[in-house]
Formats: sequence, structure tokens, C-alpha cells
Amino acid sequence: QVQLVESGGGLVQAGGSLRLSCAASGSIRSINAMGWYRQAPGKQRELVALIRSGSTANYADSVKGRFTISRDNAKNTVYLQMNSLKPEDTAVYLCNGWIVPSGAGGLHDYWGQGTQVTVSS
Repeated sequence: QVQLVESGGGLVQAGGSLRLSCAASGSIRSINAMGWYRQAPGKQRELVALIRSGSTANYADSVKGRFTISRDNAKNTVYLQMNSLKPEDTAVYLCNGWIVPSGAGGLHDYWGQGTQVTVSS
């Protein structure tokens, strides 16, 4: 079974920084892409950042210049460095991975459990 486990969330003041981590574990053949989504109360889930196997990255306009996504292929881990945090960034952040498991089969979409990020004024 492939699992994604996030860590690094917490409470931070506006202007502060956090780094989220998401580690993929289990029987993994390859990881094509990993990304971070967030869902705030009363809001639809949105893509925050995505990094592909070639390390090309996309960001939501609201976080460009403030957030950086990166990955460590050896550790099957993706990171989200969040700087200059704003109260509007408050949300549950969820890790998403497009992963090919070991054995028969193809690409599958996996989700982590989510980690809470709260930015206070």
C-alpha cells in the first residue's frame, strides 16, 4: 500500500514561515508528480503547487513568490516552503501524488491525511 504522510503544519503569525513535508512510502515504482492542495473552511479545494518528475513546478497565483515546492527523489518526499504567510493561507494542506505502485498496474492518484496550517493576524 502506498501512503502519503504530511507533517510540518502548525500555528504561525502573519509574515512567518513554515515548511511542510510529505513522505510517500510503500511499494513504489515511480512518482510522476506530487503537489500540495489546500482547503479552507467554506472554500473549494485548490491546487497550491505542483512539481513534476522533471522538477518543473506550477503555483497558484496567490502563492507565487512566497511558496516554493521541491522534492527529494531519494526520499520520495515533497516539501512546501511557505514564507510571508498571510491569514488567507489558513487551511488544511493536503499532499497529492501521482504514483506508479510496484507490480502490475499503472498510475494512481494518492492523497495524504492533511495538515493544518493556521496563520494568525
